[in-house]
Amino acid sequence: MSLVLQRGVLAAALMASPVWALATMVRVDTVSGPIDIALLDEATPRTVANFLAYVRRGAYDNSFFHRLMAGFVLQGGGFTIPPLTKITTDPPVVNEFSATRSNLRGTVAMAKPGGNPNSATTEWFVNLANNSANLDNQNGGFTVFGRVTTPSMVTVDAFAALSTVNAGPTATSNGCGSAYSALGSLPLLTPITKCSEIGRSTVVLVNTARELPAAAALSNTDRVLNYLEAAYPQYVQPASPPTLNANGYVYRYYAKSNAYVGSKDGNVYYLVPAISDQITLLGSVADWLATANAAGY
Repeated sequence: MSLVLQRGVLAAALMASPVWALATMVRVDTVSGPIDIALLDEATPRTVANFLAYVRRGAYDNSFFHRLMAGFVLQGGGFTIPPLTKITTDPPVVNEFSATRSNLRGTVAMAKPGGNPNSATTEWFVNLANNSANLDNQNGGFTVFGRVTTPSMVTVDAFAALSTVNAGPTATSNGCGSAYSALGSLPLLTPITKCSEIGRSTVVLVNTARELPAAAALSNTDRVLNYLEAAYPQYVQPASPPTLNANGYVYRYYAKSNAYVGSKDGNVYYLVPAISDQITLLGSVADWLATANAAGY
């Protein structure tokens, strides 16, 4: 099946990527699959601590990506829904920008108001392109504090291709008002004609944002499963279900896709009862672990 066919191609590409296996990883669980962010714990400690404080208290749960500038950035962390509410902010974090951590494609940085380098609070964005010429040189530089893992960039790119609507105060009609000036380029899964139609089914929703357990504390199977959830959300969703044991298998059950993925005797297997009662061999744990490790899992 396609998981098997794609694994070799992905493995070759991912092996060329930096290994961030020791980084704290936050899983942003969206409507289309997880966006996993490996954090720069040591290089940007204050910014990471600020971001994790919001994650740990669930501030980003039921939030959404509220700004999309095609070929530039995808931004979230500002609002939750329903109802449409601004996320309560902690005191701003001191800017930790460094030219050694440039705003390149796939990196994650803090957003902030203009004219104040030390004003970042809740909002963050994914760079959709090499934005170093711009974002490294304005407002004290925008602090890159993490990067989206390679498999998760597929989900990011899918969102980056969405249409947007002006739902801010400059909208010609039915905007959300001056309190929501940040909604001037709102990405949508389904079209809307007025602010009251902004809801969980129309926006790019973030169900939850949670820290994944450190790779060093996980079994090899759990590391492989975390990777597969990011790389193949169309087959295994929702992400991060409990790890279970039965009949010698270590596995997870994915209720939305009615699928089982797990390991036994050093191999990885896949089962979708609605399609077939046959358990499919996906390859060895060792091979999949090498691929997961190269992607930072």
